[in-house]
Amino acid sequence: MQQSDAEGRQRMERQQPEALPGDSGRRPSGPGGGSGGAGAHDGTPGEPGPPGGGLFTEADAEKQRGLRRMKTVATGLLVFVGVVYALATWAEHRGAGAWAGYVAAAAEAGMVGALADWFAVTALFRHPLGLPIPHTAIIPTKKDQLGRSLGDFVGENFLSEEVVRRKLGSVRPGSRIGTWLAQPQNADRVTSELATAVRGGLRVLRDADVQAVVGEAVIRQVAGQEISPGLGRLLERTVADGGHHRTVDLVCARAHDWLVRHRESVMDAVVGGAPGWTPRFVDRKVGDRVYRELLRFVTEMRDVPDHPARAALDRFLDDFAQQLQHDPDTRARVERLKTDLLNRPELQDLIATAWANLRAMIITAAEDERSALRLRARAALLSLGARLATDARLQDKLDRWTADAVIHVVSGYRGEITSLITDTVASWDAAHTSRKIELHIGRDLQFIRLNGTIIGALAGLVIHTVTQLLSG
Repeated sequence: MQQSDAEGRQRMERQQPEALPGDSGRRPSGPGGGSGGAGAHDGTPGEPGPPGGGLFTEADAEKQRGLRRMKTVATGLLVFVGVVYALATWAEHRGAGAWAGYVAAAAEAGMVGALADWFAVTALFRHPLGLPIPHTAIIPTKKDQLGRSLGDFVGENFLSEEVVRRKLGSVRPGSRIGTWLAQPQNADRVTSELATAVRGGLRVLRDADVQAVVGEAVIRQVAGQEISPGLGRLLERTVADGGHHRTVDLVCARAHDWLVRHRESVMDAVVGGAPGWTPRFVDRKVGDRVYRELLRFVTEMRDVPDHPARAALDRFLDDFAQQLQHDPDTRARVERLKTDLLNRPELQDLIATAWANLRAMIITAAEDERSALRLRARAALLSLGARLATDARLQDKLDRWTADAVIHVVSGYRGEITSLITDTVASWDAAHTSRKIELHIGRDLQFIRLNGTIIGALAGLVIHTVTQLLSG
């Protein structure tokens, strides 16, 4: 345990920022302790301050080392011009000559420029010297306002309808998508991704939920519509076109085969229905005659297309079709039968079985790269890509659809999109945010201090020179 604690302390020490010369033993002052935010430390030029709360990565540590080096350079230049100013002033008082005045004026202006730019850079992230000077520590104190301004800027300049249309018009998504899809490897990739999505979606769906949704949809759809007129029209067209003839042929053939195999069953049925006072042999004679007549009738219906019974059946079906469409009693009976069927549990079992079979079939086809489903999907994508790549009218149509869809999303959800920026910035810790921003741009800001020192020195030299010329 002691060894683990020692290793943990060593890791923490390695993650601590390196101290500048002169920083040892000095603790940051002001509220926030070592947070690096407003009032986190005294803001002495060149002092980076400890990192704020939160996790700093290795990249942040590298940026911190670079920031510290640039602060050291800028502060070193300030110290250098201060030393030069002191020496030049001393030399001037000792009668070294006019050159000492020029050097002193340049060094003095360089110090003023360096201090002014140090104050400006430091005021972005903290109170200089820990003093609560107004309009300093801008980033920590104005963090939420900056987030709202950034969100407004993005909304006005990136999410406006004009910008979106102009950008999409220059991109020409229809042509690009077509050219990309026309390549077989890209079509294979899209097909594979679609298959993965289909498999994942079907596996996530629960059978009970799908069964309930489909069952409810089917029952609501069927129960809300009267089916009798539709069935009547279907039957009427079927009879008129002779579409029922094959069914009649099948029934007659099966009835003939059944009679041939079950002669005794027919005989027993006739004999069993005869009066008890008739002799047994008479009943058998009557049964045999009935069987032979029935077999002859069925055989003639099977073999003779123009049999009178077939014509009678056609008339019966046509009359029944008219009754289904126009007879109130028949329609009411059909509706009652429909309601009874919808309320039977077997219907839900049928839906569940059909869904299970359909899902298994789709999943199997999606997993098989050579299945007809995936091959057809790939061919459709290639065909669509080829058309998009060459058909200018289709490209324009897709471009308009894409622009309309994007603009609909942007117009309807612009507030939600920009609120992602503002809410995210608002949720950040002020001190940590300030420190992170300083790590990313602070190194470049130190060049302002360097430039301020150099430009200030040059400006001071020019002003002193002009003053000497005018006074002479």
